[in-house]
Amino acid sequence: MANEPDSRHDGDVVALENLVGIFTRPAASSRSGHPPAAPPQPDWDRLATATATLDPPFAVVDLPALWANAADLVRRAAGKPIRVASKSVRSRAVLRAVLATDGFAGILAYTLPEAIWLAEEFPDVVVGYPTADRAALRTLVDHPFAASRVTLMIDSVEQLDLIDTVLGAARPQLRVCLDLDASLRLAAGRVHLGVRRSPVHSAEQAGELAEAIATRPGFALVGLMAYEAQIAGMGDAPPPPPLPSAAEPADGSGSGSGSGSGSGSAPRLEPARRAAASARAEAVRRMQARSRAELAERRAAAVAAVREVAPGLEFVNGGGTGSVHLTTAEPAVTEIAAGSGLYGPTLFDIYQAFTPAPAALFALPVVRRPAPGIVTVAGGGWIASGPAGPDRVPRPVHPAGLRMIGTEGAGEVQTPLRGPAADTLRIGDRVWFRHAKAGELCEHVNALHLVGADGSVQAVPTYRGEGRAF
Repeated sequence: MANEPDSRHDGDVVALENLVGIFTRPAASSRSGHPPAAPPQPDWDRLATATATLDPPFAVVDLPALWANAADLVRRAAGKPIRVASKSVRSRAVLRAVLATDGFAGILAYTLPEAIWLAEEFPDVVVGYPTADRAALRTLVDHPFAASRVTLMIDSVEQLDLIDTVLGAARPQLRVCLDLDASLRLAAGRVHLGVRRSPVHSAEQAGELAEAIATRPGFALVGLMAYEAQIAGMGDAPPPPPLPSAAEPADGSGSGSGSGSGSGSAPRLEPARRAAASARAEAVRRMQARSRAELAERRAAAVAAVREVAPGLEFVNGGGTGSVHLTTAEPAVTEIAAGSGLYGPTLFDIYQAFTPAPAALFALPVVRRPAPGIVTVAGGGWIASGPAGPDRVPRPVHPAGLRMIGTEGAGEVQTPLRGPAADTLRIGDRVWFRHAKAGELCEHVNALHLVGADGSVQAVPTYRGEGRAF
């Protein structure tokens, strides 16, 4: 594809720590020079009382935190509507409640079968990714009501060809949205910062694809989308890298941290860790500042090119939870996509401009006490998608001071935890966790227990609880 980097460079890896020299634009931030604020802590007594009769594992959504996060998203969107990313919510009941709130409008789904299902209730569903699901395409046109509510994502003529091959010409007109790649490309494509999405990167390419759609019978181009993952999904205040771990003691004693030469190594390494974190954060902020400037200009040009052949364009979608306040400033953008910010998972703890409240939590039971200073909970290996690493693992958050054991991590059937609080826990007690990502928690439970400010509890089904897996 014309705008893709040469395949010789597909294996190039550019570490963030090495990007400082590339970016010279001063980094702008509403909290420049300050570490991110610690996320507000849940009211553990209220949550414990409200869920006292439940047997873990179970998941809760703390409603005061959810509504505080929703209000903050609306504030940062500054008047532009927020299209809710359903993959970050995965509960129709929660989607229903959020979309009934001022400032939210429409859904960004992640598969076509999900979108058709949601369209039974919700009138405006955009599928965020192209589909090759032939059965779902047939279902879409068999139900014209759904076809009028669902918008497909397109980034190539080949996808139009697939749809026409599957459905033929005798069908309802299908609504489509053009996906513009929002990544930052430098050094003649050898440096690619962002996710690998659409092959349409330039305004010229967007105009060419728009013309191909507009002149093709059976399709109506109604939207344009560009998701800037390198800004919206990358925290600009990353924590220091972990200290090298020594071997875990078999008897449960010791801290399990250090360089392998004793705990005295930690104080000596701390300045280096902080310096590395500071350099990495500065590199991220400079990259994001440069990417914002480049994308704002390119996105505006792409929208203008598309509107030349599709003057009835209904929406231009951009952003994500991490960039709501930035993307909304672009005149070309008419709506913002966000979802993770509602639940406030741990991956969003490392942003300077906002601090989401932890709204989605889950509890696991203590089932073993194998050694002093260690307890074991049932299950726990609810690992988030993305590049494998410590930031994708659930985090034990209550009681405070527990951590996973490096040689075992979060296990499918059991997870040992170490820390001073371990000796205060007994068999049957609970440990509360936060997931690294938002909606993926719902793939492990059939219900979310919504806990109100007054301690009231309402159980609502997740997608899984309704027998749906997308």
